[in-house]
Amino acid sequence: MWLVFISMNSNQLNFTQISLSEKKLPGDLAMWIFILVELTAFALFFIGFAVTEQFNQQIFTEGKAKLHTVSGVINTIALITSSLFVAFSVNALHRNKMKQVAIHLCFALIFAFVYLFVKGWEYQSLFSIGIDIETNTFFTLYFLITAFHFLHVVLGMVILGFMLVRTFKNAYQNNYSGFESGACYWHMVDMLWIILFPLIYVI
Repeated sequence: MWLVFISMNSNQLNFTQISLSEKKLPGDLAMWIFILVELTAFALFFIGFAVTEQFNQQIFTEGKAKLHTVSGVINTIALITSSLFVAFSVNALHRNKMKQVAIHLCFALIFAFVYLFVKGWEYQSLFSIGIDIETNTFFTLYFLITAFHFLHVVLGMVILGFMLVRTFKNAYQNNYSGFESGACYWHMVDMLWIILFPLIYVI
């Protein structure tokens, strides 16, 4: 498909054709389908949480007061920073700067580990005061949703680690698709937390 743009220059009409086929989503179509499925699953979780809160406002208010908001902020910063380094790695890949790609991926993984450590500490602190998944409706949903996201972070880190190993093997010099697919998945994980954090900790 082609689009025709018309512009006026020096009393002459200029016609410019741009092929829409030149523009495409980064990564593989299969990854985008997988991301869509994952987003749908989380959307159902988020909707379920919001609806349940309307019928249990006191329990949810008391539950949120027991959460560590500061740890949530730290995790938000960690994941956003990690996602930023992944974006840097994609940019470096397109410039064929493989050493920079590897460095950026390492930093992305470091900040991802920060998220895991802080989240694990948060779980432990709740367990230490007798709060678990069976405490009440709020904490049932809290543990289900955050643990589900936690697993996605772990999977994302495995993917980033795989990307790092393949970078050392120069596997992406002629084909960016696989690398971009992994990057898109990690950005999805980051985006989900940005929605999850205010929904569960703040609002």
